[in-house]
Amino acid sequence: MNRLKIAVTKGRLLEDSLDLFEKMGMDCSEVRSDTRKLILPVRNYPLDVVLSKAADVLTYVSHGVCDLGIVGKDTIMEHGGSFYELRDLGYGKCRFALAVPEGSDFYGTYRDRVVASKYPNVTKAWFAGKGMDVSVIKIEGSVELAPLVGLSNGIVDIVQTGTTLKENGLVPIETVAPVSARLIANTASMKLYQSLIFDFLDKIEEVTG
Repeated sequence: MNRLKIAVTKGRLLEDSLDLFEKMGMDCSEVRSDTRKLILPVRNYPLDVVLSKAADVLTYVSHGVCDLGIVGKDTIMEHGGSFYELRDLGYGKCRFALAVPEGSDFYGTYRDRVVASKYPNVTKAWFAGKGMDVSVIKIEGSVELAPLVGLSNGIVDIVQTGTTLKENGLVPIETVAPVSARLIANTASMKLYQSLIFDFLDKIEEVTG
């Protein structure tokens, strides 16, 4: 019997995804076990879970080595890829936001604006959509540091509670886009394993509505 492979982002999204699978009646005990294995089977359903970094989920699904993937919309927006986005799973909710030093007037200046972000493609596209010419600098680490050391006028980053921003004297002034976990599928797998994938989707629908 064919088995589907689903790549899932490690961390919080994995935990929420396993909770969803268990609501769907799946035995995820082996996936939850304390092991260093990176491909783990669901025991009572034809599904193998592939533990991946977020951007790699897109790569594995785009190249067809995984049939399905669960990844944040933030990663999809930044990297893109060749796959179908099947469903908003409704968990892992947060947002992209533009944040600036408290008391600063980001839009009220005619100076060249510089924005730091771990998501340069998202940031450039959003400002281009507003018709604004902004210099974007990619940051790999703590992006909140960029305005504090004078590198940028603001940042675009993922915001959940806003606590980290507040502790570093930054305030979110505009939402760029909402973010949540998405189910994606390889384009060829949708044809090859249509009945299996549709069964999986039906089970999600049953428990989430």
